Amino acid sequence: MMQAKPLDNVQPPSTGLASQHLLEVRNLKMWFPRRSGLLGRNVSYTKAVDDVSFYIQRGETLGLVGESGCGKTTVGRCIMRVYQPTAGEILYQADGAPQPINLASLDRPALKPYRQQIRLIFQDPYSSLNPRMTTFEIISEVLKVNKLVADSELEDRVALLLRRVGLRPEYMRRYPHAFSGGERQRIVIARALATNPRLIVADEAISALDVSIRAQILNLLKELQDEFGLTYLFIAHDLSVIRHICDRVSVMYVGKLVESAEATSLYAHPKHPYTEALMSAVPIQNPRQRNKQRRIRLEGEVADPSNPPTGCYFHPRCRYAKDVCAVNVPPLRRLEATGEVAERFVACHFAEELTLRGAIADVPSVATMPKGREA
Repeated sequence: MMQAKPLDNVQPPSTGLASQHLLEVRNLKMWFPRRSGLLGRNVSYTKAVDDVSFYIQRGETLGLVGESGCGKTTVGRCIMRVYQPTAGEILYQADGAPQPINLASLDRPALKPYRQQIRLIFQDPYSSLNPRMTTFEIISEVLKVNKLVADSELEDRVALLLRRVGLRPEYMRRYPHAFSGGERQRIVIARALATNPRLIVADEAISALDVSIRAQILNLLKELQDEFGLTYLFIAHDLSVIRHICDRVSVMYVGKLVESAEATSLYAHPKHPYTEALMSAVPIQNPRQRNKQRRIRLEGEVADPSNPPTGCYFHPRCRYAKDVCAVNVPPLRRLEATGEVAERFVACHFAEELTLRGAIADVPSVATMPKGREA
């Protein structure tokens, strides 16, 4: 085998570009029709994503969090164009392009070059790998389809990718069933890296893994980001993980974005009642701190996205709700920055008036998490 060489065409972002938006989502909607009757007429819509807007800067990690069913995975699939959005814009700033490209308006042939630059890490490493294909076939298929490497160089390229994610090149002839969960997720990451991407959508990338392996995968993702200048959209529900791997965090509830802010600021000073409830669920490892605050248990059920309540979707479960909350939908607006709170967007009528409690800061960072056994 040839000596391993650096991954091709990977350039970390320069300091001058770090503040620019690599991706901007504007007023994104994904409504699924609900049909009924013999003629299959549309009777209503399930508003999985309803008027969501956010941005991701070059080289940063944006966390997208919320309860199961809130629409965060649907947002990721719209960005990847697995779904055709009902409305809205997905603006991607391609290298060398004078203006951002609206991915939501492109057809399949036009999307192909951008799908090389935006890649997906799936939640379940067991179902995302074809059991009838070897590791070599799984990774090399991406290179063949995109015509990135000559056939004579495929084996060297796959070997290089496997080494970079911590696997031995000799494993490339094995089938997925011969690997552990952590090793399978490393194969998924290697496949995502094969096209030299700029943006990676990580959809619950560690939730299906054993706890002892999660820190290894998180550390690997961080190393790859530092080395290749990657940008991540990290979709997850584990708030303790989100806090330490993400630069900024956006919170979703029933298809809407309710708050977005820098991670440390959001965890210390939430401005939306739903975010406050999520923060109270963050695990507290220090036993001396566990009795200092009680968890906020929300009453009622999560709203039905096919039949949401009027006004603020969260008002039936909100302990701070007033009459206006049941009538008027609060827009996602930017709060004025203060000494304690950095740039923040929040959808609450009373964000400036409420004093909400945050999470206790005693969870170790990813860099200090134990390595655990080899995945």
